[in-house]
Amino acid sequence: MFTGIVTDVGEVLTVQPRAEGLRRLKIACSYDRATIADGASIACNGVCMTVVSAGVEAKTWFCVDAAAETLAITTVGTWQSGSRVNLERALKIGDELGGHIVAGHADGTAEIFARENLTDMVRFAIRAPSTVSKFIASKGSVALDGVSLTVNEVQGDTFSVLIIPHTLAVTTLGSWQPGSKINLEVDLMARYAARLMEPR
Repeated sequence: MFTGIVTDVGEVLTVQPRAEGLRRLKIACSYDRATIADGASIACNGVCMTVVSAGVEAKTWFCVDAAAETLAITTVGTWQSGSRVNLERALKIGDELGGHIVAGHADGTAEIFARENLTDMVRFAIRAPSTVSKFIASKGSVALDGVSLTVNEVQGDTFSVLIIPHTLAVTTLGSWQPGSKINLEVDLMARYAARLMEPR
C-alpha cells in the first residue's frame, strides 16, 4: 500500500529478458541499501513491484521482475536503460498520509494529449481508457505514474490535472509531452463505491 508521494526518482540500469515472458529490471536509487530487504514492495511509476535482490555499486540498486500481465497493461514494457521512474517505498503504520490510498495496481495506461505551460506550473489534459474513466471525478484523486494528484475537470474520457512546482521538481512529470503514455490508477474508494451500486 502507498500514498502517491514520490520519495525518489530512480534510473533503470538494465532490462534482461527472463523465462516465461518475465523481464528483470535493475534500478538505481538513493535509498539506503540496508533498508531494502528481499521481498520488499517498491512502487515504480505507480506499479507495485517486489524486490528480488539489491546491492550497492556507484549507487544503491535493486532488481524487480515484471511479469507478462504487468508488461501488457502498464508502461513497464517500454522501459529501457536510462529510463527515469518515480519511486515510493511501501507505507508503514504511523507514516503521514500525504496523498491518498494507492494500491500500486495500475488500471492501465492513459495518454497525455495536451500540455499547457503556465508560470511555474503545468496543466496536462489526459485521455483515460474508457473502461476506467467512469471512476474519475472532478476534485477526486488519481495516481499518475505513481504520483497522487487532484483531478481538476472531467469531460467524458478526458480529465485535467495541474502540476505545482514542487511536484515538477521531485518527480518525472515535467518530462511529459503530448503523446506520452503514463500509468493510471483510479481511486480505490471510487471503484468500491461503483461496485456496490451495481444491480444485483
